[in-house]
Amino acid sequence: MLTKETIQKIRRIEIRTSRVVQEAVAGRYVSAFKGRGMEFEEVRPYVEGDDVRTIDWNVSARAGSPHVKLFREERELTVLLAIDLSGSLSFGSNAQTKRELVAEVAATLAFSATRNNDKVGLLLFTDQIERYVPPRKGRRHVLRIVRDLLAHKPVGTGTNIAAAIDELNRIQKRRAVVFVVSDFLDEGWETPMTIARRRHDVIPVSIFDRRERELPKIGMIELTDEETGKRVIVDTSSRKVRDAFRRQGELRALQFELALRRMKIDPLMIETGVDYVEPIIAYFRKREARGSR
Repeated sequence: MLTKETIQKIRRIEIRTSRVVQEAVAGRYVSAFKGRGMEFEEVRPYVEGDDVRTIDWNVSARAGSPHVKLFREERELTVLLAIDLSGSLSFGSNAQTKRELVAEVAATLAFSATRNNDKVGLLLFTDQIERYVPPRKGRRHVLRIVRDLLAHKPVGTGTNIAAAIDELNRIQKRRAVVFVVSDFLDEGWETPMTIARRRHDVIPVSIFDRRERELPKIGMIELTDEETGKRVIVDTSSRKVRDAFRRQGELRALQFELALRRMKIDPLMIETGVDYVEPIIAYFRKREARGSR
């Protein structure tokens, strides 16, 4: 049973993301993600300017005049959203948690896909597979996905990205566009993602908060690992402590970047508390430019 608060959240996200998709994202989505190929549509008489390579010589011979083949892009895609709901996603230092940002980003991607008549599916995971919704078309289906994303109460608290990708590889046999939305505070996901990339178009969407990489100078604070429950007291007034924390965050970010570079995968990086629309548009624009070369 959905609570009144959850229903209100769904409505707010639907209104905001629908507007974002309509005004800014939808066109870039179409250009960034091409269909599966070209499908024959019809033959018509040749007109000046047509590409001579499209002439159908058999039809032209029968008709006694040049005719060309017309094709249309087979546009329909399958989009799968693999969403991390582990404990670390509850963190946020900019009046927005990572999980709240995940919900808006996922909804934007889902509404963009359904606007272009693509199928959308959902896989929620923590250190286990929490929920799977098979890909389908339609706005009502996307609203169900947003509802499941917001209303689901995770059983697990840890993170196992590898298991989630393995599950996607098992259940999704046909090629799909796979968005893996996570903070990637996990290890051992590189090999499964490399395998998935051979079959699917895999896009890591890295959600991060700047305070995971840099501590403010605010004295003694207690930090809690939401996945393990471990607590530690940290003296942020110590420059040595702040520098060690920053180096650790930079190393983690570098390792993530190098792992994806080896796989030749570009991540979509989105920070909490910052408008997420521009990074999505910029990423789609980059894909479009790369595809046109």
